[in-house]
Formats: sequence, structure tokens, C-alpha cells
Amino acid sequence: MSAPAPAPAGLSPSLRTLIGLAAAVVVLAGMRAAGQLIGPLALGAVLVIICHPLRHPLERAGWPRWAATTAVIVLGFIVLIVMALLLGFAGARFAGMVADYADELVKTVENLGGLLGGLGLDQASLGSVLTPGAIAGYAASLVGSTVNVLTALFFVFAYIVFMSADASRYSRAEKLFGPESVPQLTRFRDYSRNVRRYYVINAAFGAVVAIIDGLALWAVGVPAPIVWAILAFVTNFIPNIGFVIGLIPPAILALVVGGWPLMLAVIAIYIVVNVTLQVFIQPKFVSDAVSLSLTLSFVSVAFWTFIIGPLGAILCIPLTLLVRALVLEGDPQQRWLRWLSGDGTVGRGF
Repeated sequence: MSAPAPAPAGLSPSLRTLIGLAAAVVVLAGMRAAGQLIGPLALGAVLVIICHPLRHPLERAGWPRWAATTAVIVLGFIVLIVMALLLGFAGARFAGMVADYADELVKTVENLGGLLGGLGLDQASLGSVLTPGAIAGYAASLVGSTVNVLTALFFVFAYIVFMSADASRYSRAEKLFGPESVPQLTRFRDYSRNVRRYYVINAAFGAVVAIIDGLALWAVGVPAPIVWAILAFVTNFIPNIGFVIGLIPPAILALVVGGWPLMLAVIAIYIVVNVTLQVFIQPKFVSDAVSLSLTLSFVSVAFWTFIIGPLGAILCIPLTLLVRALVLEGDPQQRWLRWLSGDGTVGRGF
């Protein structure tokens, strides 16, 4: 009697890795192509996650389910509208200041050009970048981006309505599907809790940074300190590099109205306040709150901005946490990758 044929060997680990990487490239290419759709969708989902806890005390107080859902929707709308108004106000005010200080800006560019020429450096590029028209173009681009965001808000509003309505029935999932659904529901609850922690920490640090920056800029005589305080608050939601984006406009304006001493004073303020809080202290709080490594937090900014556009910079941490929850946390064989990503809950198993 002949021996049975040997069972076919499985895929080697290296081949599985290559197949996984190829699949990831295909998925990410599709996400990049659909970035204008995914960005507002992710923003709507994050807002619903942030606002959803409002439902529980209202239902315990006797509110009907539809009324609690309406309250969640209204709160999401309020958060979205306030952020859009802040961005729109800052962009429009900056564009107006560029026109107001056009003459001073021309003189500043000429002085800088002369300084560069004396050092033997090319001054043509400076003249093309720091002209009033160019800076006004940057401001107009910011306003235009805000308009695009406002256009996308209509879709986000719809997403918030539908997602809030759907979220009202998720609380019954464990009763419907029994104990076998507990691991999946626990992962989703942990993810939602981490997202809320992340934005609470960012909002708290952003408010502190905005108040200190606004008062400091007002004290040294930089025009429109409220605008720069708003910009500091909004850019605080961009991990690690947000303070650089928030520094550039007030530093340029300080150079125009007060020369090098005022510009250096503004840079010193941001180094002392923003770098200390946003670069050294805040990332540690965020890392501990959401169990994400500092390196992965930093890399995720550039990665998700490349994939879905500017919204990726603000949504990078929730999106990274979502990928980890979907891809890694459900697979016991990927515990070491979870540990590398900063998940301290699996560290004791090694």
C-alpha cells in the first residue's frame, strides 16, 4: 500500500510578509485616490466618537433615544462649526493684515535681499517668496482651503447624522450576539476611549498654549494676538510639528512691524512655550494615554497627510489607532507588533 501524499506546505513567513505588504500598498493606493471621501468620513466618525458619551447621562435621565441622538448630533455640529469659524476668521484676518502691511513688507524684503546680496547669496528666490502678492496668495490659499473644508462640512454633517443614529443601537450588540461578541466590542470601546483621551489632552494643552502665546504676543506688541492664539490652538492638534506652522505667520509679521528684535522675541516665546509644552511634555501625555509610541506618533503625521490630505495631520492618531485595532489587536500572533507600536498592555507577556 502506497504512503499517503504529503500535505502541501504552507506559505513561508517571508512570502506571507510580502503578500501582506503588497496588499497594504494596494489598500493605501486606493485610500489615497479616495482621500477626499475618506477625510470627511473619518472626521465625522471622530466627532461622533467624541460626542457619543453625552447620550448616556441623557438616557439615564429619562430622555427618549431619539432625543439623546439629536443631542449628540447638535453637539457634533457645534464642535464642527466652531472649528470652521476659528479657521475662517484666522485666515481672513491674516489676508487682511498682508494688505495693510504691504509697504512695510516690501521694505523688509528689500532689506533682506540686500543682506543676502552682501553675503554673496542669491536673493531672487527670496524676492519671489516674500512679496506681498506671494504671501497674499498663501493667505488666499488658506482661505480657499477653508472654503473647501466648509464645502466638505455638508458631507460631514450628513455623516454625523447617520453615524449618531447608528451608534444608538450599538449598545444592544452584546445582548443580541452574546458573549462571543465581547472581545470585538471591547476593542471598539477601547479605541473610542483612546480617541476621546487624545483629543481631550490636545484641547487642554492647546488652550493653555493659545492663552500664553496670545498674552505674550500682546505684551511684546505683535498685531492681532487673538489670531495667532487661535492658530496656536488649532495647530496644536497636529502632533509634534504643529507649533512650526503656528509660528511662521506671527514671526513674519513681527519682522515686518518691528524688525529683527521683535521677530527674535516671537521665536523665543514659541521656543519657551510651544516647544516645551507641545514637543517635550504633551507627546508623553498622549503616548501614555493612547499607548502609542512617540516615533509612530511623529511618523503618522506625514503618512496620513500623504494618504488623505491636510485632514490627515489632524486625524493621524485616531487613524493609526484604528489600523492597530483592526489589523493587530485581533491577531495573537501580532503581539510583538502591538508592543512595538507602544501598546504596553502586551509588554508583560514577553
